[in-house]
Amino acid sequence: MSINRVVLTGNLTRDAELKQTSGGALVKMRIAVNDRRKVNDQWTDVANFIDVIMFGTRAESVSRFLVKGKQVGIDGRLRMDEWTSEDGQKRSKLEVYADNIELLGSRGEGSGPRPVTEASFVDEAGSDVPDGEDIPF
Repeated sequence: MSINRVVLTGNLTRDAELKQTSGGALVKMRIAVNDRRKVNDQWTDVANFIDVIMFGTRAESVSRFLVKGKQVGIDGRLRMDEWTSEDGQKRSKLEVYADNIELLGSRGEGSGPRPVTEASFVDEAGSDVPDGEDIPF
C-alpha cells in the first residue's frame, strides 16, 4: 500500500490560469510555500514554488478567486509529468493535483478559512454549481 497525499498552504505567485480542454476545465496555478532554514547561524525563510492543477467544474468556479498574493490551502496528490522538449531533451516536473482548495483570508479578511466546495459557488441565476468531475483522462 502506498499513500500519496499532499497538504500545503502558500501564496499564489500569479493569477490562476483557466483552460478549457476536450476533457473539461482545468485551472493551473503556482504557489510559494516558505520553508524555514538555518543559514550561518541565522534562521531565514526560503520559498519553494509548487505547480498545482485542479480539474472539473469546481476548477472553473474557483478560478476567479485565485489571484496573485491570495493565500490558499491545497489538499491533493503528487503527479509526475514527463515529456520531451522540442530540442529532444527529456523533461519532468512534479505537480500537485488538487482535490480541494481552501481560500485563506489575509489579516483582516474575515474569520478564517473558507473551503472551496460545491456550495461555495452560486451562478448568476442563483443555482448551485455542480461538484467537480473525475480527472478527464
